[in-house]
This record gives sequence, C-alpha cells and structure tokens, in this order.
Amino acid sequence: MVKTATVRARIEPQLKDKVEAIFQELGLSTTEAITIFYKQVELQKGLPFEVKIPNQLTQETFAKTDRQEEIISCSNVEDLLEKLGI
Repeated sequence: MVKTATVRARIEPQLKDKVEAIFQELGLSTTEAITIFYKQVELQKGLPFEVKIPNQLTQETFAKTDRQEEIISCSNVEDLLEKLGI
C-alpha cells in the first residue's frame, strides 16, 4: 500500500530525543514505530495498553516521592531485603 498520509504532532524535544534513541536501538525509524502503534490500535480496536487514572493511594505516593518524602534508600540488595524483612 502506498504511504501518502502525513501525521504531525508536537512533542517535547527531550521526550522525542529519548524515544528516538530507543527506536534506534530497536532498529526502527519513527515512521515504523508509529505504524506499529497504529496497527496495534487497529487490531486491538483501542489503545494497545491500559490507560487509567491512578487510585488515591498511588496518587498520594507519587506526590510524596515528588516531594522527596518517605523514600527509603538501600545500599545493596542485601540491605533492601533486610529493610523489607525478607
């Protein structure tokens, strides 16, 4: 099929650069990645991943970490397992 349609979108430059670097690692052009996304939307008859609003606990946890609150740091795996009580 001949590709004649154009898709234009405004994207934050940093996001674009990061994502295009990932596409490059995968051996994909941006056009190929967008085509894959569109094909998956067509096949799934919707977005090919779950999209939902986080619940209240998750939103509160995100807010706390954004404020650097209640963050537990671990120096290694053993430290992490000890703090988890495992």
